[in-house]
Amino acid sequence: MKRAALLATLLIGAPAFAQEAPPPAAPVAPPSAPAGGATASGAAASPAGPLSSNLLPTPVAKATDDPTAADGTSASAQAYGAFQRGYYLSALRIAEPLANLGDPAAQTLLGEIYGRGLGVPRDETEAARWYGVAAKAGVPEAQFRYAMLLIEGRAVAHDDATARDLMKAAADAGNPLAAYNYGQMLIRAAPTGGFGDAASYFRKAAESGLPDAQYALSQLYAYGKGVEKADDAEARRWLAEAAKGGSDTAQIELGIWLINGRGGAPDPVEGFRWLKGAAERGNPIAVNRMAHLYKDGVGTPRDRAQAAMWTVLARRASNSDATLDGWFRTLPDADQKGALEAANRFRTS
Repeated sequence: MKRAALLATLLIGAPAFAQEAPPPAAPVAPPSAPAGGATASGAAASPAGPLSSNLLPTPVAKATDDPTAADGTSASAQAYGAFQRGYYLSALRIAEPLANLGDPAAQTLLGEIYGRGLGVPRDETEAARWYGVAAKAGVPEAQFRYAMLLIEGRAVAHDDATARDLMKAAADAGNPLAAYNYGQMLIRAAPTGGFGDAASYFRKAAESGLPDAQYALSQLYAYGKGVEKADDAEARRWLAEAAKGGSDTAQIELGIWLINGRGGAPDPVEGFRWLKGAAERGNPIAVNRMAHLYKDGVGTPRDRAQAAMWTVLARRASNSDATLDGWFRTLPDADQKGALEAANRFRTS
């Protein structure tokens, strides 16, 4: 689900509030840099990322109900185990009486079941009710999720102040998604001075492996915001971590940095690899850069046919430029026709 970009003027390329997403099946290829060392966005960047909220994994739902084993396992553990195996109705049946008796773990589980519509119709109002009571009991995951609902004003009244308190509590309790998003909230509250306070929260989330936070931290180092000084080598290191974790924006920026040699030795071949992966997934910036890289032979042998095909694709993605368009017009009619046919056959992954 897309979240509204809360800090678009402050933080480049990443959503303001992060939604947790499963990692890619394999490392995605990085993007590449525009000519002359431009950034992917074409502007100076600050950190950003989305607010994430999938607290529990989503197992494949089973068609039958799962009998609860009477092996001495706690009822809460049995409910969570049923959830993990995809037996949502069993999880609901076990958790509901526990939740009504005040068990915060069961309350959080019910919030997840109703919030995601697992085995039952999705009911955000019911989910909010359970997240709310679990949040009051101090469950970090519930605090985080309920804060998200308060920020968005879905199923509950919009309340930034309470959301901020809950997000901080969850962040301080070690929830990496909350730490990342609380950092974003700090910057929103103090656009010129919030980076210093946000940096420690971004770092906690980045060190836990959250790609959005890793990208945000890379931007702090890249532009010297909230850290002791700008450090391109450290920025590149965090860009690489975020790119490996699947951040599209980081993949594009990393490819650009590798080709331009920012933050370390130039590596056009690796930069091309990152760009190609992003382009094949349809990223418009990467598509444009692929046309240039094939045209100029950067990180790959010159290939007029490939450059022409990517130029057509860049036009279709509304991300062509005068250099590409002018070059394409110099091609023989047969080459232009071949590029159009190749672009028609191209499918993004």
